[in-house]
Amino acid sequence: MRAFLLTLGSVVLTTAVIGNAYYQKKQFYPSVVYLTKSNPSMAIIYLQAFVFVILMGKLMRKVFFGQLRAAEMEHLIERSWYAVTETCLAFTVFRDDFSPKFVALFTLLLFLKCFHWLAEDRVDYMERSPVISYLFHVRVIALLLLLGFLDYAFVAHAYHTTLTKGASVQVVFGFEYAILLSIVANIYVKYFLHTMDLHSENPWENKAVYLLYTELIISFIKVVLYLTFMAIMIKIHTFPLFAIRPMYLSMRAFKKAFNDVIMSRRAIRNMNTLYP
Repeated sequence: MRAFLLTLGSVVLTTAVIGNAYYQKKQFYPSVVYLTKSNPSMAIIYLQAFVFVILMGKLMRKVFFGQLRAAEMEHLIERSWYAVTETCLAFTVFRDDFSPKFVALFTLLLFLKCFHWLAEDRVDYMERSPVISYLFHVRVIALLLLLGFLDYAFVAHAYHTTLTKGASVQVVFGFEYAILLSIVANIYVKYFLHTMDLHSENPWENKAVYLLYTELIISFIKVVLYLTFMAIMIKIHTFPLFAIRPMYLSMRAFKKAFNDVIMSRRAIRNMNTLYP
């Protein structure tokens, strides 16, 4: 009910603003100029765009996830707060490039990040769920294909834009979507391993080893991407303060995965020595 009232209110306000602009200017182009020059009108249009993003997110959540679990919602809210904070820091770094297009691109980035996080939590849930339906597999595969395609498309667009127009804020978007693409790869490998384990009659003992090495490789890729991005940003623009926290988390995850692999190999070697 609250979402319906918010949607209805934003539609009424947007209709009133656009109708008032057209009533005063009588033509399309002068009406558009009037809207873009009016701060209250642009604020209402931004509100309408924000409501549209929320509705689109609800629709995609319903299609790809159905009902979210309490743990998934909690993780989503927690990660979203950090992501919004990092986005605000990015706005301060690129304040000279601030524009409606810039805000729209960052909003789209946050929107897609949310679905990457949800996909990761949902695939991790496979290991704890006794029954996995056919619809679950269809949803996960379709979502991973969609996210992977979008991530690759945005990375390619950022790369092409940087080559043709030089270094700009597209460097940040290209880097962010490259990180998201590595997350999609990690989720897909986890999904494949969990699916293989579900279809095996006996517990798959090697699955944990494969998961360890996957985590190690993906963490290493993230660390390399973050270090490369930091070096590029310091050279062409300024110090990217917004990338400090995710880079630290990636380095900590890589260190943990590396230690886990070493401990695993040591335990296997000791077992083979004690019980040949």
